[in-house]
Amino acid sequence: MKEYQLTKVLLAIATLLLSNITLAAEKEIQFGSVAMDIPAVMHKRLTPLTRYLSKTLKRPVSLKLSPNMGAAIKEAAEGTVDIAYLTPVAYLKANEQGGAQLIAKTVTKGKASFQLMIVVKEDSPIKNVQQLVGKSFAFGDKKALLQRAAIVGSGTKLEQFSEYKFLGHYDNIARAVMSGDFDAGILKDTMAFKWEDKGLRILYSSPALPPYNIAASKKVDAETLAALRKAFLSLDGNNPEHLKIIKALDKKYDGFAATSDAEYDVVRKLIKPFANKK
Repeated sequence: MKEYQLTKVLLAIATLLLSNITLAAEKEIQFGSVAMDIPAVMHKRLTPLTRYLSKTLKRPVSLKLSPNMGAAIKEAAEGTVDIAYLTPVAYLKANEQGGAQLIAKTVTKGKASFQLMIVVKEDSPIKNVQQLVGKSFAFGDKKALLQRAAIVGSGTKLEQFSEYKFLGHYDNIARAVMSGDFDAGILKDTMAFKWEDKGLRILYSSPALPPYNIAASKKVDAETLAALRKAFLSLDGNNPEHLKIIKALDKKYDGFAATSDAEYDVVRKLIKPFANKK
């Protein structure tokens, strides 16, 4: 009788352990992102990637989109999301505030870097950055310090603009410049290329910068982190199905590449003068 009871206890313990292992394996992964477009557009861009990750990792992956960069940084730093699609500055802030760790970086047109570009209307009389003095300028998110650093790097001081405002999404900037609400604005290279065919002209391009990335919260365990890295680096641009997933995120992307925190030191240096400014 005692042996029978002991067997029942052992079976119960084994069942509980297996149940916990199964629950852990099926624990949902929350995928966040900086708000480069309106939520509906970002959802459309990221959904094929979450489906791929769910299938590859055999775990549910769901989107938790942030309304602005500040929220995206906080969520990645605090672990409200497990992984996130971040700008270089957003990653650095999330790393500094909460130990966020890199998974992979994006590759654009064969290059694992990107540029910020100043744009004006195609028929604008502005022909060089010196002529931006006294003009109005559109930025994106106030937390996007690299945008301001790129402007200063072009030889223009912010106080030389007649006015400048923060409009949030890149799409808002492009439309505001197109409508004439602002004389110029700053866009990520892929967005600038997109709007070149719609009436905007690229006035200035920044030097190559370490690109947008996928980062994980410090709370993500080593095994999951390794699986995520493998999943992203396994996306093959020569595979038609994989290419659809990559291009959904950004039409100019070719895939993902391995990266390290040290690659982002150049951005740390650029934004340092702006780090404590509002």
